[in-house]
Amino acid sequence: MYNLFLDDIRDPKTSMFLNNKNIYPALDWVIVRSYDEFVSYINNNGMPKLISFDHDLADEHYGMNDNTIEYQYYTEKTGYECAKWLINYCMDNNLYPPDYYVHSMNTVGALNIRYLIENYKKHLAK
Repeated sequence: MYNLFLDDIRDPKTSMFLNNKNIYPALDWVIVRSYDEFVSYINNNGMPKLISFDHDLADEHYGMNDNTIEYQYYTEKTGYECAKWLINYCMDNNLYPPDYYVHSMNTVGALNIRYLIENYKKHLAK
């Protein structure tokens, strides 16, 4: 199994400072930079053991300064859309989602990713 790192610009070693996880430099990572790369890699290689999510994957995602994200206005997909795709992939293939971290500096986007995955896990536990 492999570990998947989703981020448009950073690498795993620099992300340990974003969420105090020393595991980043200790693991080998496959790095994907976009929604399309994320989907393609999982479709071609199966479910990863661990995913680390960034939220903002394009210049248009940066600079938000309120507490909401209006995803419908973006032309490029975010890490949240990657997480939504992952949940659908899990449902379609009867899989439990992999372990994950969210290393995004976008606090609202990071919460959206966490809530989505944790809500799916709660659904599975019922």
